[in-house]
Amino acid sequence: MKFLHTMLRVSDLQQSIDFYTKVLGMKMLEKSINEAYRYTLVFVGYGSKNKGASIELTFNWDTNEYELGNAFGHIALGVEDIYAACEKIESLGGKVTREPGPVKGGTTHIAFITDPDGYQIELIQLG
Repeated sequence: MKFLHTMLRVSDLQQSIDFYTKVLGMKMLEKSINEAYRYTLVFVGYGSKNKGASIELTFNWDTNEYELGNAFGHIALGVEDIYAACEKIESLGGKVTREPGPVKGGTTHIAFITDPDGYQIELIQLG
């Protein structure tokens, strides 16, 4: 088996594409429009869809709001310099919800940010 993607329902497709590509530096890998069922799918990621996991942004044309619930936790991304990454994310309009620093009771440095729909993304210092 192979991990392929995580799907997130988004309320503003262009805003989400901008966040994942401009703020987090991912590439738009694929876009498909289904007019019959009124939705658009956009896949974003750091490599090709065939070589790494991606995020599927699902935009249902007739839905503009979702309840996030409390079952989903977060997406995790590894970064070389968590402090510089958070500064860059904030300078590009991203929201840091947990400032970078060591995890409680440990030494790994983490931070949390949210995407435009409120999904949590954990940044983890690599190395």
